[in-house]
Amino acid sequence: MTQKSNSLNEIQQKELSIQLSLNGLSFCILNVDTTTITYLKHFSTSKKQSPEDVLDQLKNCFETESALAESFSKITVIHNNEWSTLVPKALFNEDNLVDYLKLNIKILKTDFITFDTIAINDSVNVYLPFVNINNYIYDKFGSFTYKHASTVLVEAILNTEANANETKLYVNVSESDFQVVVVKNGDLLLYNTFKYDTPADFIYYILFTEEQLQLNPETIKTVLLGNITEDDELYTVVYKYIRYISFGNVKNTYNYSETSLSSYSDFTLIKSLQCE
Repeated sequence: MTQKSNSLNEIQQKELSIQLSLNGLSFCILNVDTTTITYLKHFSTSKKQSPEDVLDQLKNCFETESALAESFSKITVIHNNEWSTLVPKALFNEDNLVDYLKLNIKILKTDFITFDTIAINDSVNVYLPFVNINNYIYDKFGSFTYKHASTVLVEAILNTEANANETKLYVNVSESDFQVVVVKNGDLLLYNTFKYDTPADFIYYILFTEEQLQLNPETIKTVLLGNITEDDELYTVVYKYIRYISFGNVKNTYNYSETSLSSYSDFTLIKSLQCE
């Protein structure tokens, strides 16, 4: 069993962010005093796991990764799954959590449903977290913060676009799914998540979204985030059908003890360090 350090100095310095999905885990450690990301690592799986498998993988990481044996002043857990929906705050009632999700997700009586408040646009994100992992983190570390990945993504993009006077389509890419956020004049038009197996799936859902919102691929500005580069097939197919493409930027002031993948990779993981 790994031993946590009792150094008060270390406790004051380090924050840990963990992003969880059924396709793997990502970890990020921030040294607060030096504003340096000292650890950034991914543990992906070749196939979709169960929540129990994810917990086993998480336990193994804590047992084998020496960087995770430290003590942390703050821990943030980001749940990345498709079990979420956004509700306007004016229509939200905490007694109706099941109703918000049951149309798109099979809800069991034993499921725990929670929500994040997104203050910047007066909405509420209702979702199913990985409860078994929350329980494990609490038993191991005590109190911690948790949010849904879409909460972090939407908040970050709306903050970036707060003073904009145009429409943009953001695409945040993961290994087997991606999220689309469309913003017009600083307001959220759409958030959705899609699974994909091939580049054809990927571009189909993007073009379908544009069609539904009556956005023109020749004029809409499309911003790419996450696990995508100019060298891969996903970018090639987007470049073929969409005219204005750019890569986003995490826009943080952190230093990196090791070179990060890009200025737009690990977007929600790094942005979660700024969550209150």
